[in-house]
Amino acid sequence: MAEIRPFCGWHYAGDVSRFIAPPYDILNAQDKAALLAASGDNIVGVDLPVVPPTEAGPDEVYRQAAERLEAMKASGMLVQDDKLTLYAYSQIFPWAGRTYTRKAMLCGVRATELYGDIWPHEKTFAGPKADRLKLTEATTMQLSPIFGFFEDNREAGRTLWAAVGDRPPQCQGVLNGVQEQLWALTDREVIERIRRVLRETKVFIADGHHRYTTALNYRNTLFEAGKIDEADEANYVLFALVAMNDPGLLVLPTHRLIDGIADGFDSRQLARETQQVVQWRDAPVTDALLDDPDTILRQFGPGSMAFIDLGDLRTAHIARLKNRSIMDKLAAQEHPIWRTLDVAVLHRFFLEQYLAPHLGGQVHPSYTAFGRQAMAALRDGRCQMAVLLQGTPMVAIRDIALAKAVMPHKSTYFYPKLATGMVLKPLT
Repeated sequence: MAEIRPFCGWHYAGDVSRFIAPPYDILNAQDKAALLAASGDNIVGVDLPVVPPTEAGPDEVYRQAAERLEAMKASGMLVQDDKLTLYAYSQIFPWAGRTYTRKAMLCGVRATELYGDIWPHEKTFAGPKADRLKLTEATTMQLSPIFGFFEDNREAGRTLWAAVGDRPPQCQGVLNGVQEQLWALTDREVIERIRRVLRETKVFIADGHHRYTTALNYRNTLFEAGKIDEADEANYVLFALVAMNDPGLLVLPTHRLIDGIADGFDSRQLARETQQVVQWRDAPVTDALLDDPDTILRQFGPGSMAFIDLGDLRTAHIARLKNRSIMDKLAAQEHPIWRTLDVAVLHRFFLEQYLAPHLGGQVHPSYTAFGRQAMAALRDGRCQMAVLLQGTPMVAIRDIALAKAVMPHKSTYFYPKLATGMVLKPLT
């Protein structure tokens, strides 16, 4: 079902550590400045014209981004492969005392309407798409891959990495403690074998919903105007495809940080009000809980989450619904799979039913994927309550997508993020 295609990518050479960047949508102005201070040729100078990228900026900033990109190509900082290529991409990284390797394939995937070959699980917003569209129009380049996963019987991945063998990578570097490596695969027979396998595969978007819908809209506009045909490069979107069973495909929970709670309300009061339907247990706030909340909370059972208050930073109050059928009443209009998500239970039951009255009727949390950052926010007084969650299982993300449902905002944090700048895909 998914049609993939090799392409002649643009990339840096050698050690790319100073030139690659995290995805644009997790960076702020200070992050951008730090990356450019390390090298004025860092890809962030092209990929992030507007900070924050929540709406379209003036035309001038996109023109400047395109000029910067052209200068990097003209100087030889960026070079283009002269053969149609699939790219093998690995990320080696530590997490919670273990070292993981995540393996991906960078390729073009034909842009089709959602819920055919490509399946989303998030809602998109007009502002970020307007920014990405103006950048795409100015540069005619896809600068960062969409993170996709697929169900693999290991044939596609095995074929790709067998072809890589023990060759040294084409380029490599380190970004935020993650070792990034890239190989070029040009063997036509191997490429065609992988393409045949993936024709029977659905692709699920992990990260990059705004970029995918932007690429689709860009393609549709050109096609309807008669400027391209079905074979044009703009029909294909840059993806990093990872097998769903890849051991390095980690999904961290996105924890909630809550401020503005009226005096006198805390987790113990929440426990008293919900004790008929919620099982509560106290546990110490340990390094293990902060470093790997998912593993520790799993020991308390499915659906368990930890509430930590500013008033007592040594105790985590572990909550778990005694009977999840209560969500059938509170979220009757939502898909049954949606009702099973821990983040849905947190928002629909705990926050909206019990905490909202103590927040003036509205709950607007902030977010972090890291337990130690949540604790730092508490200690610094930037929030009054932190709620640590378990990660959303991959099968739940897949099933939400197949049900054509939308997950609650900030339900997943795929870790680590893909690096921007390992390969750029031209659209002309």
